[in-house]
Amino acid sequence: MRQIFKTALIVVLGNFCYALAVAFFIEPSHLITGGGTGLALFIHHMWGIHTSYAVFVINTILFLVGWRAMGRRFAANTLLSTFCLPVEIHIAEIIAAQYEPVDDIVLCTIFGGLIIGASLGVVIRTGASTGGMDIPPIVLNKYLGTSISGVMWICDICVLVVQALFTDKTMVLYGIILVVIYTMTLDKTLILGKAKTQIKIVSKKSDDIRRAILQSIDRGVTVMYGRTGYLGKDTEICLSIVSTRELAKTEQLVHSIDPEAFIIISRVSEVKGRGFTEQKKYL
Repeated sequence: MRQIFKTALIVVLGNFCYALAVAFFIEPSHLITGGGTGLALFIHHMWGIHTSYAVFVINTILFLVGWRAMGRRFAANTLLSTFCLPVEIHIAEIIAAQYEPVDDIVLCTIFGGLIIGASLGVVIRTGASTGGMDIPPIVLNKYLGTSISGVMWICDICVLVVQALFTDKTMVLYGIILVVIYTMTLDKTLILGKAKTQIKIVSKKSDDIRRAILQSIDRGVTVMYGRTGYLGKDTEICLSIVSTRELAKTEQLVHSIDPEAFIIISRVSEVKGRGFTEQKKYL
């Protein structure tokens, strides 16, 4: 029950941040955007239907698609967003009406994109969705392994093209910038706190280095076997995954054992397994 409540709270707060971005930055500046909100804004401008009502209809249709494809748990979390987002947009519009709107379209584009991307990322990380056009990318990710942000980008471009037919060209360009900003922010939010550092060490003292990392850094080590390209000698390569904070300590430890050690460092987006997503077990 605690986990369910925590997930629901994150979904509600994430959607409210999304609604604030729409009410304070997107609507007042008449920006166009992608996703279900973009379609809702297009409907609002064309036929005068209230944005929150249009969002509700679009989310309901896509919610049924997500329920069918992703199952009950996803549907339960998305159900909250489906009804919560339109209500929160309406509340955010009431709040925004009490303040002077930001009249700088550049600031609206930047801050609107940052808040939308961050709120989408926070909600999606719970396994839920804000509803709307981010449901199709999640469904395709499950069945085809496609990038969530990549497919969302394509969907957003399609929505922007529809709006571009009836919108000033300058606003279309700002809309594209908005989509780029929130897509990049979404990507960063999805991997926030999950990125780690991979370190490969080629050394004649690989066994000493392996023991030192296990004991001093408390990280696992995989020993790979290779051959040097110039002399053709067999060699051992120590592979380990460490956190960003542990990287400097690991480098110092390796060079204290072998100053001539060859070290390769690279970033990895996510690591799953014991010591990272599972509890360490000591035998």
